[in-house]
Amino acid sequence: MIEIERKFLVKDLSFKSEAVKNTKIVQGFISDDPERTVRIRVKGNQGFITIKGKSNKSGTSRFEWEKEISLSEAEALLQLCKKGVIDKVRYEIPIENVVYEVDEFFGDNKGLIVAEVELKEENQVFAKPNWLGEEVTGQIKYYNSQLSNKPFNSW
Repeated sequence: MIEIERKFLVKDLSFKSEAVKNTKIVQGFISDDPERTVRIRVKGNQGFITIKGKSNKSGTSRFEWEKEISLSEAEALLQLCKKGVIDKVRYEIPIENVVYEVDEFFGDNKGLIVAEVELKEENQVFAKPNWLGEEVTGQIKYYNSQLSNKPFNSW
């Protein structure tokens, strides 16, 4: 499956009042090679393994395969992940025809807040709320796999 998304920095915390859901996420990477990222994630009380391919030139789309696994399997696989586990809370905010997923990071990435919006096509028009800041789509340093190696607080 091809994932099409755009990524933005978030200017302030006003997005929280619009959120319909928030979930704690802990994730690590078995592989953070840009050609093939392998991620293990605990999202709430669910486990997932995800494989992502290399992004296209614009950084908006790439292959993504995800499978739910048991929570115990995910917790065990997290122990095999590379150093630099990501700790964040994801807020879901529906706005018109899209749902923004806003990640507020903690630990070594505390202070970073990033919004992603998944699209049906690369040139899809979508509403941009006031709390949305600079677009960082395609900037590799904002990929979670890179934040685990070079956290926001080290920039």
